[in-house]
Amino acid sequence: MPLPAGVYRADHVGSFLRPKEILAAREQVDRKDLTLSALHAIEDTHIASVVQNQISAGLQSITDGEFRRAYFHIDFLQYFAGVERQGSLASTNVSSHEGFSPPRIVVVDKLGHPNAIQVDDFNFVSSQVASATKQDTKPITTKVCIPSPTMVHFRGGRESISTTAYPTLEPFFEDLVKVYQAEIADLYAAGCRFLQLDDTNLAYLCDAGMRAEAATRHGVSDPQSLTKQYAALINAAIANRPSDLIVGIHLCRGNFRSQWFAEGGYEPVAEVLFKELDVDVYFLEYDDERSGDFAPLRHLPAGKTVVLGVMSSKKAELDDKEVVKRRLNEAAGYCVGGLDQLCLSHQCGFSSTAEGNDLSEEEQWAKVRLEVEIAKEVWGDDLSV
Repeated sequence: MPLPAGVYRADHVGSFLRPKEILAAREQVDRKDLTLSALHAIEDTHIASVVQNQISAGLQSITDGEFRRAYFHIDFLQYFAGVERQGSLASTNVSSHEGFSPPRIVVVDKLGHPNAIQVDDFNFVSSQVASATKQDTKPITTKVCIPSPTMVHFRGGRESISTTAYPTLEPFFEDLVKVYQAEIADLYAAGCRFLQLDDTNLAYLCDAGMRAEAATRHGVSDPQSLTKQYAALINAAIANRPSDLIVGIHLCRGNFRSQWFAEGGYEPVAEVLFKELDVDVYFLEYDDERSGDFAPLRHLPAGKTVVLGVMSSKKAELDDKEVVKRRLNEAAGYCVGGLDQLCLSHQCGFSSTAEGNDLSEEEQWAKVRLEVEIAKEVWGDDLSV
């Protein structure tokens, strides 16, 4: 089967390790030793470079590396009217980096979308892609990654949403849908044709402990009702998209400095995920045993694509090429379309937060080049079919 436009056999989740100059500049801004406009100029320089690096490594789906963000979700959501970052959440950290507490998103007033959030960044990346590919005939896509709308609700629940602005939650979800629809419409008008929603919460609902905690936090007896609610929320947010806007979703179990937060296979959410969620492509974490086996892929309908994250962005060592190929073929056995329904990626980005995973930039690009090499050996040199 043909791939959705903008999806490639060697694909990626979106973020790359932040250059040290950007990290240092952010610290200067915090100390008020540097202006935001000066930071923006530094980011521009490095985004131009990361665009070229992606193309040179063989990728055809191009992002800004999330170089303008400290957190993959906070630095987008905080620009909706009515949303603030306040304090921090209790961490579910299970590995060695103690003391990590991500910022807390709070809805303090009615949600609104006063300005496009991601359009200027999309336009800048698109201009850099156009400049870098003047002589290139292969298809290239500028991909926009934004957090899923579930990120405004799951971790904080009712306590994080103003009862003055929203005495009941139904109007909150209606407004949440509207602000996402507005942003998506603005991105489409600017030329965006591939949108990726980054969602930790559907993956967290695969973890037995987190499912129980979520049921208590949200006052539901069956955590599966949250899975269905979130699928309906995402579907409503993307319902007005034009037919040529491809939408993907990335499920993540945590990716702060090479650590993880949740575990458990996709079986608890698989039927809803594949049969009820109205997206075109799934970027699924499958780099180790925490993600379970490939059996949930039996629910994948014909016509949908999975970008299989069997490679790891968390470690510096190169993945074993033959192991990757074997796992791709194993997963294909569960798909009605076999390998034609699959693509290859690392399980997550290389830097979901500004700190980045525990590897160097040179090691990062070596891993990307290996991924492209494997994809060509499996599917052929044309990564767009």
